[in-house]
Amino acid sequence: MSNIKKLNRAAKIIGRQIFPAVGFSSWLRQTRSALLKETGVDVPCGECNACCKSAYFIHIHPKETRTLSRIPKKLLFAAPGLPKGHVLLGYFENGRCPMLINDACSIYAHRSLTCRNYDCRIFTAAGISPGETDKVQITQRIRHWKFSYPTRRDRDQHAAVKAAAKFMRERAACFPAGAIPGNVTQLAILAIKVYSVFLKYIDESGKIKRISSDSELAKAIMKANAKFEAGRHTPNK
Repeated sequence: MSNIKKLNRAAKIIGRQIFPAVGFSSWLRQTRSALLKETGVDVPCGECNACCKSAYFIHIHPKETRTLSRIPKKLLFAAPGLPKGHVLLGYFENGRCPMLINDACSIYAHRSLTCRNYDCRIFTAAGISPGETDKVQITQRIRHWKFSYPTRRDRDQHAAVKAAAKFMRERAACFPAGAIPGNVTQLAILAIKVYSVFLKYIDESGKIKRISSDSELAKAIMKANAKFEAGRHTPNK
């Protein structure tokens, strides 16, 4: 019996199905590549559309003309703090995206890059919860994801991502104002970008044993993020 079948068998006892989230290193590599190239990610959502019902503001870049042409202008408003042309798509009072019609995305083939890049497995990877009360469905979904660890590197990389997220949440005061996002989605993504800072501190038992000071780690994280961002592509949709 495969490990996933064993996990599902055990999970059924407590009424919870396991969704395999592939090997961690493979997922991490693909996710980082998608963030850099702005190509979107392939998430095995199945029938789940929790993210479409969880009160998310959807950022749309001015170059995403195909997306913008399919959304009524009255549903869009200027994105605060961003250059002219960047807009946000809001949501209804019940948290549903206005483009979700008959429980399906009505512009799926032309959905925004924000939607294409969304992957709720980032929360499982970072070991954090969406947190907000309007993200209940996503919270339930991420409890089902289960990464596999075909090699020690898979396990070490996952430990490093979680360590990065934990450090940034607990040591936000070590960073310049605004450097650490208060938004948990952005925090999880940032942990994925800078995980390598913590990878060298993992010992043979898989535990983090760092020797650098908090300020040194904060500087290393800022440097790693700047390096990652330098390689990012500008969307042109």
